Amino acid sequence: MALAVTAGAAQGAGPMPDSGVLDGGMRTQGFAQVLAPREFEFSRDHGPHPDFRQEWWYVTGNLDAATGERFGFELTFFRFALAPESERARRDESRWRTRQIYMAHFAITDVSRKRFRFSQKLSRAAAGLAGAQTPPLRVWIDDWSLGTVPAADDAHWSLRAAQSGYELTVDATALLAPVLNGDKGLSRKSSEPGSASYYYSIPRVAVRGRLVRDGQPLDVQGLAWVDREWGSGTLSKSEQGWDWFALQLKDGSTLMFYALRTRDGGRDPNSAGTWVSASGQSTALSNDDVQIDVEDYWTNPRGERYPSRWHLRVPKAGIDVGVRPVLPDQELTTLTRYWEGAVDVTEAGGNPNRGGRGYVELVGYAAQ
Repeated sequence: MALAVTAGAAQGAGPMPDSGVLDGGMRTQGFAQVLAPREFEFSRDHGPHPDFRQEWWYVTGNLDAATGERFGFELTFFRFALAPESERARRDESRWRTRQIYMAHFAITDVSRKRFRFSQKLSRAAAGLAGAQTPPLRVWIDDWSLGTVPAADDAHWSLRAAQSGYELTVDATALLAPVLNGDKGLSRKSSEPGSASYYYSIPRVAVRGRLVRDGQPLDVQGLAWVDREWGSGTLSKSEQGWDWFALQLKDGSTLMFYALRTRDGGRDPNSAGTWVSASGQSTALSNDDVQIDVEDYWTNPRGERYPSRWHLRVPKAGIDVGVRPVLPDQELTTLTRYWEGAVDVTEAGGNPNRGGRGYVELVGYAAQ
């Protein structure tokens, strides 16, 4: 999962559209729709899908430095279409005109210094300022980039981003093949037609490289998670946001679950997820398969409250764990305010191998 985006401006590109994930009023006419399962093809589907209104490339991870310090990171690229593109429009446009807007977020959680830093970039997909292409995969805004390594297979990636005080350059190697979420990759977000995305994850990715903090380089390595979604639909008007969990457990298994929240405080029955066993076998999870109890909260300076500790149970997978942020404040106050942060997983059911690390995303709690 990834966030919705509110209105803003992007380097002279005019008003930036809402991504449509939270706003059910955006028009989707003329864009391709997610209505039925499809055949995925890799590495093609790592690249852009311009017939759909929005998509994102999403990477989060936990890193350990040679100094013993721990860091979390998020690097996410979003593509938004201002209007459907016809063949004539593609032929007639100059290199300075575009119907595509790109946005990226880069965040670092510096655990030992109790510091959370984030930055945002916006650009039109014109004159080489931003874009996405394949093969090989390359997604970029200015000097921030994500892509597969040229002359290597699509299991090897590279990432680079920088902000004030932090610069991250890492190589990444997928330890699992892409996992299709939902119904063979079709992920429903509500019962309304078209309220869905095509969604796959690579839930275990080994990363190694360098983090420069305040001018001092640190060798880092760790484990990341890659998420990919694209579509043209929205949540329903009865839905307010979601809580998304991506947990990597010590026994080699992984758990992804998104709890779709309704405006009356309930959980939409289309909430779903995927459990991947240590052997790599994936199992789809329905709303009824996952129990989540909130055990604590964090309040931001504006007085808005986020969940901040959870007890999560998946009986069919033998999972009974506690989930706690490594820092309470990991809120990004970008065009959309949301919480996205590194977490620790502790076993609660007697199995020490079910502890681990992960990331949690909380969308729809803050006023925009």
